[in-house]
Amino acid sequence: MDERVNITNKVVVGIEGFFHQYIENLSAILNNAPTTQIDKVVHLFLQARERNRMIFFAGNGGSAATASHFSRDLAQVGNSAGVAGFRTYCLTDSVPHITSSGNDLGYDQIFTSQMEPLFDEGDILVVISASGNSQNVINATSLAQKKKGKVVALVGFDGGVLANLADILVHFETPKDEYGLAEDSHHLLGHAITLYLIDKFKNNGR
Repeated sequence: MDERVNITNKVVVGIEGFFHQYIENLSAILNNAPTTQIDKVVHLFLQARERNRMIFFAGNGGSAATASHFSRDLAQVGNSAGVAGFRTYCLTDSVPHITSSGNDLGYDQIFTSQMEPLFDEGDILVVISASGNSQNVINATSLAQKKKGKVVALVGFDGGVLANLADILVHFETPKDEYGLAEDSHHLLGHAITLYLIDKFKNNGR
């Protein structure tokens, strides 16, 4: 079937053409990744590990899944490399807490309500958002900084509000509303960082 589909202003034919165009678009975004900022994230994670601090993760929708995946992979680095690991906590993983907080306090408080008793000075919050404008991650960012923690923001599109709030910003510049490209970039970054850390510890120890 000859189906013509428009993706980022290019017309492609059928799934094969669509797939290759999508990969081309994603590759262009990844080739322009802010590697200096990514290096800062890695160093911040390593500092947290040395100081026995927690690394919290949060996001909505597809970014919630990425947050959960990234958190779990980072927690497994120690086991995979045979060294002391990272302490992680994903704020998207407790359905009872999220639904009760959303019902009782409002959806914009689903992360801060968990952080209040758990987040301490020196901890890290990783917020993941394609738009950078979700109020619940903005509130979580403000609380983390109020408690003297550091915030890493993984964003897409134009960066949104988080671009001006985060201590370390990793911005994959994607077309507005291209959620797939933004989310794929963030997901790949999680794999790249955790695999890099495993390799680093296996080769250097500690």
